[in-house]
Amino acid sequence: MEDRFKKFTILINKIIRSIHKIKSDEMGRLGLKSTHVSCLYYLYREGEMTAKELCDVCEEDKGAISRAIEFLEEQGYLLCSSKTEKRYKSPISLSDKGKEVGAFICNKVDGLLEKASKGLSEEKRKIFYESLHLIANNLQKLCDK
Repeated sequence: MEDRFKKFTILINKIIRSIHKIKSDEMGRLGLKSTHVSCLYYLYREGEMTAKELCDVCEEDKGAISRAIEFLEEQGYLLCSSKTEKRYKSPISLSDKGKEVGAFICNKVDGLLEKASKGLSEEKRKIFYESLHLIANNLQKLCDK
C-alpha cells in the first residue's frame, strides 16, 4: 500500500510541476501567469463566460479569477459587456488581441498534449482519463466530509 501511495503522489506532483513549468516558461514571454493562461484558453475554447463560470471551469477561487480578469481586461485581452451589472455575473469575451493569444495558447496546448501522450493508444487514453476522473471525484468526496 505504501508503494502505491508513494507512486501516486510522486507521479501526480511531477505532472503538476511539469504543467506549471511549461505554463510559466511558455507564457512568461507574454507576461502571463498560469491563471491568465487558463482564462484565455477556456474563453477561446468555450466562448463568452461569466467570472463564476470561469471559476468553475478553471477550478480557481473567486479572488484569483477576479484578479486575472482585471489584469487581462487592463491589458486588452478581454471585453466585459456590462460595467453596471455585478462584475461576477457579467459576460466576458475575448478581444481581437485575446483571440489571437487564445489561438496561440490552444495550439500550444494541443501540441503539448499530443507530445505528452505519445505512445498511448486512444483506448488507453480513454481509460486513463476515466480512471483519473474517478480518483479525483473520490478524493473530492473525502475532502467534502
